[in-house]
Amino acid sequence: MTIKQVLPPLERRAFGQSRRKQVRRQEQNRWRSSDRQTDPIDALAVSAVGRVPALLAIKWQRMAASPFGFFRGAVPVMAADLAVLPHTGIFTQLCGDAHVRNLGAYAAPDGRLVFDINDFDETIRGPFEWDLKRLATSIILAGREAGVKNAGCGEAAAVLLRSYRRSIHAFARMPVLDVARFQVHRLQRITPVSQVLRKAERATPQYNVERLTTQQPPAATKAGKGAQPPAHRIFIEHKPLQYRLPPAKARSVLDSLSLYRESLLPERQHFFDQYRPLDVAFRVVGTGSVGLRDYIVYLEGNGSGDPLFLQIKEEPGSAYAPYLGELGAPQHQGRRVAQGQRAMQFLSDILLGWTTINNRQYLVRQLNDHKASIEIEDLKGGGLTQYAEMCGELLSRGHARSGDALALAGYIGTSDRLTDAVVDFAVDYANQTELDYHDFLHSRFAPRTARKKAEPAKTPARRKRKRAVVVKESVPST
Repeated sequence: MTIKQVLPPLERRAFGQSRRKQVRRQEQNRWRSSDRQTDPIDALAVSAVGRVPALLAIKWQRMAASPFGFFRGAVPVMAADLAVLPHTGIFTQLCGDAHVRNLGAYAAPDGRLVFDINDFDETIRGPFEWDLKRLATSIILAGREAGVKNAGCGEAAAVLLRSYRRSIHAFARMPVLDVARFQVHRLQRITPVSQVLRKAERATPQYNVERLTTQQPPAATKAGKGAQPPAHRIFIEHKPLQYRLPPAKARSVLDSLSLYRESLLPERQHFFDQYRPLDVAFRVVGTGSVGLRDYIVYLEGNGSGDPLFLQIKEEPGSAYAPYLGELGAPQHQGRRVAQGQRAMQFLSDILLGWTTINNRQYLVRQLNDHKASIEIEDLKGGGLTQYAEMCGELLSRGHARSGDALALAGYIGTSDRLTDAVVDFAVDYANQTELDYHDFLHSRFAPRTARKKAEPAKTPARRKRKRAVVVKESVPST
């Protein structure tokens, strides 16, 4: 095994500065619909292949709710759009679906609540600015939905970018292990974040028992058969969003837990071994994930007061994979997500792992263990700007942990050139998303009620889908 050769700090920073010749910071504002090589509606159609057909109507309904709802479900559209633009070649681990509702609270391995990026279905290594552009665009769209004026949305996006820049420069000055240990300590002072943390405090395992399950009806005792085993709780059913699986299907899900167990560290395998599964259900979650297979398992450890909920979530390839050459090569997609999450998060779920069921690949994690996320109404007034600042710091930490803060600092510099450019991009791409949203409302995917209410479409004529552009990482010479 050879040890990777690492350049001295000054050369790594110089490499970042040299990437300005590849893409000037001012050029990061570029967005023209004429650059498109993939039609948005076609991209959505391709992303639906392999999903449960009966559930796709739910996905389209959630996307039809608002432009921000459409944006949440349209990662394949933005991935294709970003891939045709010039990029820096400075790669980090991407969240891939960086938007304001994909940050939230959850319980750390030591039991305390943390706030961080918490959705990694699209994670992959790619140009760092792709995350920045998606997160900044989400600030604009979410702000508009919350009723914030356009000027306030733009200022919040600028705060996000300046927070990212300030944090990257701070990380570039730190020892590497200090970056790995870095925590954000002022969470309670950020009003929208403190509201999320209060919700997360209430989302205890016992609270989830009451919310997700019900007491199993007692079985009739047959004559001569003796006492029946004690009844236990089972999942509540509200089809099609949640329903219990028939025994054969439930068994295939439970059988996959042995493979999942192997993905855990040995000491965590020991903890998991002390839980016994009691019930399995299918569940519909999110917006972008609707139509994928998603199972939840109810387990108990030391009695009914020790519940554990696992989510077994199907993971197709990242929407960015077609544009990233070897980085998008086939791999176990559940493992991709788990490893990307561990790379970016300060603390990750103690039971994070992966498995396979019927040749489909899944991420496994705890479900709703003190989890909570921001609501759009929390972003009204000054909440959007406060939240944007925190988002910038957390994204920069994830990028510094998984990339090279020195190279990033070298490219970003200390001026507002990149800030102004990405804000301009975010505003333009938010406008484009609103046009795409109206186009979507007139498409075959939109619910009939949404099509009736839609205004006349204003989107440009669609372009035929072309071959994917492959993005390559630039590396400093050694």
